[in-house]
Amino acid sequence: VQLQASGGGLVQAGGSLRLSCAASRRIFNFNVMGWYRQAPGKQREWVAHITSGGSTNYADSVKGRFTISRDNAKNTVYLQMNSLKPEDTAVYYCSFRQSTRDYWGQGTQVTVSS
Repeated sequence: VQLQASGGGLVQAGGSLRLSCAASRRIFNFNVMGWYRQAPGKQREWVAHITSGGSTNYADSVKGRFTISRDNAKNTVYLQMNSLKPEDTAVYYCSFRQSTRDYWGQGTQVTVSS
């Protein structure tokens, strides 16, 4: 399985971006699909996930600002990021889990200027 993340870029504080993670096969078999991020000098952290049943969960730092969703027809998971802050600057990674196996996409850089 290959995951292709895209949609990163440079945006001013308060702006929005939508990240996409396209899978090379159907996504309905994955148990959990999520986004992580890693800021310079920091460990990778979980941002949000969506389950096969459609349940979503968010890190406190992004709750109310980010929305994760999926489009099964396009085999794609999205992360809509609104009200971006400089502290959201990081490389964002998508990760899908099937059973005990995790698949990772390449990162996409998000830079939020103040």
